[in-house]
Amino acid sequence: MDRSTTSSAPSTHPPAGGPQVLRYAAFSNDPGGGNPAGVVLDATGLSEQRMLEIAADVGYSETAFLVPGADGLHVRYFSPLAEVSFCGHATIASAVAHAERHGAGHLTYRTAAGPVEVRTERAPDGSWRATLTSVVPRTSGLSAADLRTLLDVLGWSPDDLDPDLPPRTAYAGAWHPVLVTRSRRRLAALDYDMAALGELMAARGWTTVDLVHRQDARTFDARNPFPPGGVREDPATGAAAAALGGYLREGGHVEVPATVTVRQGEDMGRPSVLEVTIPADPAAGIAVTGAAVPAGPAGP
Repeated sequence: MDRSTTSSAPSTHPPAGGPQVLRYAAFSNDPGGGNPAGVVLDATGLSEQRMLEIAADVGYSETAFLVPGADGLHVRYFSPLAEVSFCGHATIASAVAHAERHGAGHLTYRTAAGPVEVRTERAPDGSWRATLTSVVPRTSGLSAADLRTLLDVLGWSPDDLDPDLPPRTAYAGAWHPVLVTRSRRRLAALDYDMAALGELMAARGWTTVDLVHRQDARTFDARNPFPPGGVREDPATGAAAAALGGYLREGGHVEVPATVTVRQGEDMGRPSVLEVTIPADPAAGIAVTGAAVPAGPAGP
């Protein structure tokens, strides 16, 4: 990953020969932290194949491609290997990139998962934050066979799981199995068979696996393997954080309304902080808030 920094926002004028590609770190105020995302603020006329090529060239877990329209911004997200239906950290990154150039306010993202409302704001210290509100979340059961396979691939045992937070799959724009471990040490010792997990996830349509440890009633640690995107681990996963919020609400694991903090990326040296707001209304989307900063120079 490109960890170079820049002290100012790149130019909005695309270089000759291709669209301008911005690089931002989401869910952190530090360019060396958070989750890097590629951003193309105007992808008008780009083919699907060209978007995939750009995402592969950027090399981050996702790149967001925005096409302005009368009904909002039409957004597509690509990992280096494939398109994904929704990506939280690339939404936060692209919204901040947009706000730096056009000012704070409200945006509607038209995504493959449905409309996602986004709000941007600038703090008194000059830093930028964005809040996305997910599509309506939902959860589903995780079969005994899939759970056994997940545990085997991860090197976990059933005794590693927190009995108060049972395994489920959760959705807030993309599907994620949610496994909660009772041990922070177990979460820190993540080591898995990437090919085997990727094969299972492709068969089930899962985007990442949300591995979680509950520190206290309002604080969670998370790690997110992402083999379908060709990435061993995501340092911050906004879609999974939103799905976790829906899981907590639907299972009655938090008293709602609530705001919880998800800490991610610490074990891989890219600390990230995701603020997850969970409304009481079961038909309401989950809000995920985070900072973003430029993480590298713009490029073609």
